[in-house]
Amino acid sequence: MKISSLAAFIVIFVFLVSAFTMILLTAPQDIQEQADEGPSVGLASDAVIDPAENSPSETVDAGNPVVIRNPEEQYGPEEPSEYPVVWPPPYEPYAVEDTEPGLMLASTAIMVDGRIVESYEAVERIDFDTGDTYSLVEGVTTFRGNNFRDTAAYGFADIQNSRFGSSWTRSTGSLTAPDGVSWAGYGWTGQPLIVNWPKETREIMNMHEWAKERDELIEVIYASMDGRVYFAQLETGAETRDSLNIGYSFKGSGAIDPRGYPLLYVGAGYESTRGAARIFVISLVDGSVLYTFGNNDGFAPRRWWAADAAPLVDADNDTLIYPSENGVVYIIKLNSVFDREGGTMSIDPSPPVKWRFTGIRSHVGGKFWLGIESSPVIWRGHLIISDNGGHLICLDLNTLQPIWVQDILDDSNSTPVLELEDGHPYIYISTSFHGGWRAPTSSSAEVPIWKIDAMTGEVVWRTDYECYTVSNISGGVQGTVATGRYDIENLVFVPVARCPTRGAGILAALDKHTGEVVWEFQTAHYSWSSPVCVYDNDEKGYIVYPTSGGMMYLLDGLSGEQLDSFQLGGTVEASPAVYENTIVVGTRWSRFFGVTLT
Repeated sequence: MKISSLAAFIVIFVFLVSAFTMILLTAPQDIQEQADEGPSVGLASDAVIDPAENSPSETVDAGNPVVIRNPEEQYGPEEPSEYPVVWPPPYEPYAVEDTEPGLMLASTAIMVDGRIVESYEAVERIDFDTGDTYSLVEGVTTFRGNNFRDTAAYGFADIQNSRFGSSWTRSTGSLTAPDGVSWAGYGWTGQPLIVNWPKETREIMNMHEWAKERDELIEVIYASMDGRVYFAQLETGAETRDSLNIGYSFKGSGAIDPRGYPLLYVGAGYESTRGAARIFVISLVDGSVLYTFGNNDGFAPRRWWAADAAPLVDADNDTLIYPSENGVVYIIKLNSVFDREGGTMSIDPSPPVKWRFTGIRSHVGGKFWLGIESSPVIWRGHLIISDNGGHLICLDLNTLQPIWVQDILDDSNSTPVLELEDGHPYIYISTSFHGGWRAPTSSSAEVPIWKIDAMTGEVVWRTDYECYTVSNISGGVQGTVATGRYDIENLVFVPVARCPTRGAGILAALDKHTGEVVWEFQTAHYSWSSPVCVYDNDEKGYIVYPTSGGMMYLLDGLSGEQLDSFQLGGTVEASPAVYENTIVVGTRWSRFFGVTLT
C-alpha cells in the first residue's frame, strides 16, 4: 500500500513538471524571459502605473499580455528598487505664464544656406547626453569641462597636507590693438585647456621630439591676450611645441574637440591690426588655421565680432555650436576627417545655420547690449544661454524656437551651470552689475544669485548681494558658479565681486535646496575668476579660489576655512583648470602658473 501511494505521487509529480515545462516552451518569448529574469512590467519608459489600481488579471497590451501586480505584495518592500530606472531622464522643457518668450524677446530670425527662413528642422538631430559623457579625452577640454559646465577639474587629487606645493611658471607677451589698447597675459574667462593626448596622436603633431616620445604627456593649451597660443607640459611647464602666433587677443577659453581630434576652437576677444575679431578653427597637427567665421556678418544684430564663449561639439553628428558677442548662435556641420595614420586633420564646413534675437529692452537709452559672452549649456536638443541683455534663454536647437526666457535683469557674464537633482534639471546662475543700467554708476545694486527650474525657467530661489560698480568695470558675479559633489554636494559656490565694498569680494557657499548662506569667505580684493571644486581620493571637497589681488586660496569646502594661499604675483581675472594634483592659471601680468596640491 505504501509502495503504490509513492508510485502514484511520483506519476502525478512528473505529470505536473511536464505540463509546466510545456507551458514555458509554448509561451511567447518575452514571457519566458520574464520567468528567467524576474519581474518586469514591459512598459514604455514614460508609462506610470499605480500598483494599487491594477489587479492580477489586468493587461497593458492585448497583443502581448503582461500581468501587473502590486510589486510590494508579491516581492516584498525592497523589490521595487530593482526595477529599471530611465537615466538620464528625458528633457522636454516648456514655458509657463511668466517665462513665455514673447515677454522678453522682441524678434528672432533663422538663416539657412544664406537665406532667412520662416521655420527650421534639423536634418541630423542634436542630442547631447549628460556632462560626464561629453568628452572622450582625458582632461579639461572646454570652459568648465563639459556641456553641463559643472567642473573644471579632471580626476582626483592625492591630497595629504591640504597645502599648495611646488610650482612652475611661463612668461607670455603683449599685443597692441589698432586703437592703441595693449593686451597682456590672461583675462576673463581665460581658462586653460588640459589634454592627455594618446601617444599615436602626439606622433603626428608638430610637437618637440621629446614630447612625442614620452609614454604619457599631459599638455596645457593656453590662448593668451598677446595673440599667441602656448603649449606646456603639465608636470614641468616645459614647452611642448612652438607657440602659435595668431595675432588676435584671446580672452575666452576656447575648446578642444571632445572626440580627441586635434582641433582647437577659439574666438578673438578684440580687433587686431590683422582685421576684425573672429572665431578660429585651428589644426593642432601643424598649427594651421583651417576656418574662420563670425566677423562682418550681415545677419548679426550687433556689429561687434568678438567671441569669448567656449563652444561645444556634438560628436555624434560632427556639429559645432558657437554663440558670439555679435548676437548670433552658429551651428556648423564640420565634415571633419581625422586621418591618424596619414597624419592629417581636415574640415570642410557646411554653410552655418544661424539664429539671432533681440530683446524688448535692447539698446533702450543706450542700455542693455546684444550679444553672448558666457558659454552655452546644452542638454538633449536644447541650448541654455545667458546674454549681455539680461536674458536667460532655453532654445530648441533642432527647430531654433525659443522655449522659455527668464529675466535675469542685467548683463550676465556668468555661464549657466546645469545640474540634475533627483533626475530634475536646474540651472545655477548670477549676473553682473553695470553702472548706469539698473542704477547710477556711483551707487550700488542688488545682484541676485538664482536657482532656476530648467524645465520651465521659473525661479526656485533667489539670494541677493549688494554690489558696486567702479568706472563701468562690473561688480556682481563675473565668474561661474561651482556646484559641489560628494561631501559638499549640498553646496554651490559663488564669487561675488565688489562686495561688501568697492574693492572687496566674497566667496559665498549657498545651500542648493534653499539658497541660504552656509559660509562666506571675504577677501580684500574681489574676484572675477570662477572657483574650482577639487576632490581628494576620499572624496573630500576643496575649493581653489584666485582673486584680483593675485592671491590664490585653498579652502575647506565644507567649512570655508582657509587652508593655504599662494601668491601669483599679479592680477588674476582668468579661471583655473585642474588636472588631478596640478592647478593651471594665468595672470594679467604676462605669466601662467602650474601649482601642485599636496
